Amino acid sequence: MRLSQYFLPTLKETPSEAQIASHRLMLRAGMINQTTSGIYTWLPLGELVLKRIDQIVAEEQDRIGCFRITMPTIQPAHLWQESGRYDDYGKEMLRIKDRHDREMLYGPTHEEVVTDVVRQYVSSYRQLPLCLYQIHWKFRDEIRPRFGVMRGREFYMKDAYSFDVDAASARVSYEKMYNAYLRTFARLGIKAVPMRADSGAIGGDLSHEFHVVADTGESAVYYDKTFESITEADYSMEKLSKLYAVSDEKHDPDTCPISGDQLISRRGIEVGHIFYFGTKYSKSMNLKVTGEDGKPIYPEMGSYGIGVSRLVAAIIESSHDEHGIIWPEQVAPFRVGLIDAKNNSETQAISTQLYEKFKNAGVSVLYDDRDERAGIKFSDIDLIGLPWQVIIGGKTLTNGTVEVKNRSTGAREDLSLDEVLTKFL
Repeated sequence: MRLSQYFLPTLKETPSEAQIASHRLMLRAGMINQTTSGIYTWLPLGELVLKRIDQIVAEEQDRIGCFRITMPTIQPAHLWQESGRYDDYGKEMLRIKDRHDREMLYGPTHEEVVTDVVRQYVSSYRQLPLCLYQIHWKFRDEIRPRFGVMRGREFYMKDAYSFDVDAASARVSYEKMYNAYLRTFARLGIKAVPMRADSGAIGGDLSHEFHVVADTGESAVYYDKTFESITEADYSMEKLSKLYAVSDEKHDPDTCPISGDQLISRRGIEVGHIFYFGTKYSKSMNLKVTGEDGKPIYPEMGSYGIGVSRLVAAIIESSHDEHGIIWPEQVAPFRVGLIDAKNNSETQAISTQLYEKFKNAGVSVLYDDRDERAGIKFSDIDLIGLPWQVIIGGKTLTNGTVEVKNRSTGAREDLSLDEVLTKFL
């Protein structure tokens, strides 16, 4: 993509309402625009990152046998009245009426809708286990939306729902999802600490939150120092569940099994939450299937959420510097930023030729071909945080080399035009 033809409204100054790094940088990098309190328009650069995360999340859900669906954002109140949650959920639920005076709501979650779907089509234990998921927009009317997309009112979320014949198989599904989350976050380039948590309004007796540790996290978290040295090879529920890690409401200093330097107390950004709640919804909504013995049973259920739009902010909070965002390659909107630092006819010809070669080779590239000073180009490319910068400048004209900069480490190297293309293949 040529930057001169791209919609990327970067800002030099930080908006006064932005209190944390991710909010400041998402606004300045032209990723989002605030429509109203807690509600944002995702601009092209932000949309690219959102879709990269969407793809990785979806691939890991597909990998464990879940099926993607899309459920409606607007739900009828009667489903929530069946489950008993309509009056209990609170003011976070946006309640509305249609033109026929029927009570409706903007879905904050979809346990009721998915249970209704399954009870219409699943009638036998032979059709279980079943896991359905979506990645979709939701709305919760936060009393005080803040920190940009970190705690907005409208948000993009992956929510999955499992149905099993009994508690033992339901816990197998739960563990599969737990491990899928560990793989998902590893692929996104972040380390998320899984910790025991309360189930809240969802219900149930088994729940884990996944927190990215960051100074701007909303809640206190406590965990075993061992988590900080864990490698991907150790990523499993079997291994990690043996380590102490809890959110604030679960931590009791008097009964904590570890202490001293081994106990780490930090702030955490919740990016995922999983629940096993048994027959809470299948019973209340009369979802029955015929068991192996011919008798009706209520399927055991779980639900599993990942905050996809929140992950964008969480990654920035854990990966930025004073110049801007530093994207992990897996989620970067473009892999390479190509900069013409001279803006003369010779460098323009070389830059255009290299740009076309990158495109033809399938390398995602943003080419800054604007008629701007080099300093502005370097500042903008640092701000938006692309993993690699390829700079066409004086060295290109004198000895035929280009400068390649790694945004994360700052390391630079000079390569020939042929070598630079090979580097990214």
